[in-house]
Amino acid sequence: MKKQKVSSAVIRRLPRYYRHLNDLYQAGVERISSNALGSSLGLTASQIRQDLSCFGEFGQQGYGYNVGTLRDEVADILGMNRGHSAVILGVGNLGRALMENFHFERSGVALAAAFDVAPQVVGRQVSGVPVYHVDQLEEYLGRQPASIGVLTVPGRAAAGIAKRLVGAGVKGIWNFTNIELSLEEPGVVVEDVHFADSLLALSYMISEAP
Repeated sequence: MKKQKVSSAVIRRLPRYYRHLNDLYQAGVERISSNALGSSLGLTASQIRQDLSCFGEFGQQGYGYNVGTLRDEVADILGMNRGHSAVILGVGNLGRALMENFHFERSGVALAAAFDVAPQVVGRQVSGVPVYHVDQLEEYLGRQPASIGVLTVPGRAAAGIAKRLVGAGVKGIWNFTNIELSLEEPGVVVEDVHFADSLLALSYMISEAP
């Protein structure tokens, strides 16, 4: 149960916690202290405890955290157990790469369908996911609602497709188009992904390195 409004910085750290806890669980580790968890993540024990306290009370003094239990709690906080489904718009190079290589299900998201306009992909399947014509988007979502729309369309089409998704009930947009989307509909969240930003940050850091 959330006790307070949670900062974006805390939210950004939660997936790191989940990944690390899952690795520990898979390795057979049963419990871990906040000191050890913080040390392995490059954070302080105080930061770990403060982040987790935003969502409730975890762990026991003198015992630490049960790894499996805390992993499951973080997964629940992240919504991994809520049956989210996604559709992907654009089955070009990037869209196809995501469909073939990104394991949506590991994040608790089922990739249900894809949409495009190209005759060579419409009516086919990519990695078991059916590809429909984009003209069928609203009809499909009327029958099979989705939580998330993944945008890998050309930038010029991004805003229009996003509005169609939101109009059909989609609440989250995972946007790979390099266009900053501005959607005013309440309750709709946009996560912009800019590969260039990460590369430029890396470029800066190696340029400044001694």
